[in-house]
Amino acid sequence: MKQILKHSFEAVSLLTTNNGMLEVTIVPASNQPDWIIPSALILSVEDHQERTTIYDWQQQALPVFHLLSKDEVPERIIVLEGNTAEHRFALQTAGELQQLQARISDVKDVDIPKQMLNSSTDVLEGQSNEDIVLSYLYQTVMIGDKTYLVPDLDKIAHNLANLDS
Repeated sequence: MKQILKHSFEAVSLLTTNNGMLEVTIVPASNQPDWIIPSALILSVEDHQERTTIYDWQQQALPVFHLLSKDEVPERIIVLEGNTAEHRFALQTAGELQQLQARISDVKDVDIPKQMLNSSTDVLEGQSNEDIVLSYLYQTVMIGDKTYLVPDLDKIAHNLANLDS
């Protein structure tokens, strides 16, 4: 008898379809393609103009992942659901979020444009921006004529949870 494996949480699996359509939110990111996140994962979007590494949300201290360079002024915090309460985290960004419904057939896999990996963002000492982006990249896709990054939210959540403990 084949062993049943417990589903491991992957946010990308929540790119659920409704009659062949994906429902995602486009999140602005600096020096890389904008991110697309399953809209169902977003618990809250709040104005927050102060750069932070921990965000207090509903009596829970959430680690924050930045989508801006150090010199940019943040505008908002996006709280994302995790596979457990301990794996919730927040994204800090600037710019407007956009909702997008796209036909699955309109989403094409593409390579990440190299010029988007060479800009400076919050790069850890000894690591290139390319190494940082590739560390959380799940996939790069093109919808219409625009490239988007599909992040590995599960990996980010686990890395942030491990840093917190």
